[in-house]
Amino acid sequence: MHIAIAGNIGAGKTTLTELLSKHYKWDTHYEDVDENPYLLDFYDDMQRWSFNLQVYYLNSRFTQIQDIKESKNTIIQDRTIHEDAYIFAPNLHSMGLMSTRDFENYFSLFNLMESFISAPDLLIYLRASVPKLVNNIQKRGREYEESIRLDYLKRLNERYEAWISTYDSGKLLIIDIDENSFHDNPEDLGKIVSQIDAELHGLF
Repeated sequence: MHIAIAGNIGAGKTTLTELLSKHYKWDTHYEDVDENPYLLDFYDDMQRWSFNLQVYYLNSRFTQIQDIKESKNTIIQDRTIHEDAYIFAPNLHSMGLMSTRDFENYFSLFNLMESFISAPDLLIYLRASVPKLVNNIQKRGREYEESIRLDYLKRLNERYEAWISTYDSGKLLIIDIDENSFHDNPEDLGKIVSQIDAELHGLF
């Protein structure tokens, strides 16, 4: 099975991926942050590096999906290929940080890749307000994230909500992070586990 966690920067995807993999003994696929050769440059000059960054992520996540497809184990994935294509790249384009030529090139590449992949068996979307995202980003203290603008997070949130409102590719579970502190509250994590169990093994 393929479980995927979606959500804005700072929503808690990596933490929830870790916690659920421990609970269920699932294998993990994380977003490639430490090894990403473009991330620091991107936050320093978004316009110059946006296309390079998005193509890197596209390749990285497509490779992950191939690994997931070939695995006999259940795998939980931190962020999906669809978020890059439907949220991050279009947002950069609309903000004037990616040229139309680059965006169209990028999207044609995504469309080709999408024809070879299938949706996750369960998509878990972590919904969070901008203040909650900012609080989480500040807590983890990644240096390159200090320059992220509030309007950037707000635009991403709007695109996430638009995407999720029309998502019909498979089972979907929405977790409101403003109301659930799973990272330091075992009871809240238990609620998420119960919801996942119901989605994967329930009668509805």
